[in-house]
Amino acid sequence: MVEHYSRNTEGRDFVCGDIHGEYRMLERALAQVRFDPARDRLFCVGDLVDRGPASREALDWLARPWFHACRGNHDEFVHTAVHNVDDLSWWVGVNGGDWWLGVDPPTRERFVEIFARLPLALEVETDAGLVGIVHADVPCGMPWAEFTARLAEDAELRQFALWSRQRARGLCTEPVPDVVRVYCGHTVFDDVARIANVWFIDTGAGYGFEGARLTLLPLAP
Repeated sequence: MVEHYSRNTEGRDFVCGDIHGEYRMLERALAQVRFDPARDRLFCVGDLVDRGPASREALDWLARPWFHACRGNHDEFVHTAVHNVDDLSWWVGVNGGDWWLGVDPPTRERFVEIFARLPLALEVETDAGLVGIVHADVPCGMPWAEFTARLAEDAELRQFALWSRQRARGLCTEPVPDVVRVYCGHTVFDDVARIANVWFIDTGAGYGFEGARLTLLPLAP
């Protein structure tokens, strides 16, 4: 449920917002920072697929040893909707999952297998301290250590991590204890939004509206 990464002593760490199939945007952003795959690492807040034009490339990116993503709610669709006709119709009809209809059965199996292994949270050691990454949110007042410890056994908490907009809607302004920063996606903002030590970095990649873009930032504070 949680993956932990030691401090990168060889290069730099970056974090990006929801990709939603916009891998050309991601490539351009990495080129702008002269990303070095031999030394640098890239972390993502999830939602690798849906809406954008290249969702099927997600498997290729996940195979790269320097790319690490947590699970988003759209990634969750991949291994839940295939078992539920109603969920599949909602995903394909409303949530940008129409690309799935053109995926051959063997590739579908690979998607289901690999996406089922995506962690719900990432944590990365930096010179400034521990940085957390989760798709949607952390419950208000809950320390990061408690959050990560409970994810495996608490189904309601897992749904919160994937779907909540509590903090993004201004219902919580407290920092998350135990970490210097938490990066989230899920809720689209015009620009990076900072609420205490929580940074929301989904800036609309895949949505197609004017100004929609993919945010890429240095991970460490």
